[in-house]
Amino acid sequence: MSTFDHTALIQDINTHLAPFRKSQPDAMQGFAQLAKASMAEGSISAKHKELIALAIGITQHCSGCIGFHVKALVRLGCTRQELEEMLTVCVYMGGGPALMYTAEALAAFDAMSQPTTA
Repeated sequence: MSTFDHTALIQDINTHLAPFRKSQPDAMQGFAQLAKASMAEGSISAKHKELIALAIGITQHCSGCIGFHVKALVRLGCTRQELEEMLTVCVYMGGGPALMYTAEALAAFDAMSQPTTA
């Protein structure tokens, strides 16, 4: 299985959306505020909210969502066990297609969990 580079995908998405953010600042600021408010710590932890967001991204077949939310989960200290348990729910609810994106999410998690050499 070839490894999909989600870090490069995130960079590519951000690069291509930069002009859109400039041309549509009100809408994009509104989206950013909604994301910040939705993902903030509350009765449900930020990590659990990111797991939910990743589950939705997987069942909606969104590689960009996988990249952004796996990156956030790694930053929040998500364990592989926590990720795998959530992924079983994705497969249960989304069937075979979700299983294919589960493989992608696992590969992204493994790649993004590797220590960076500086």
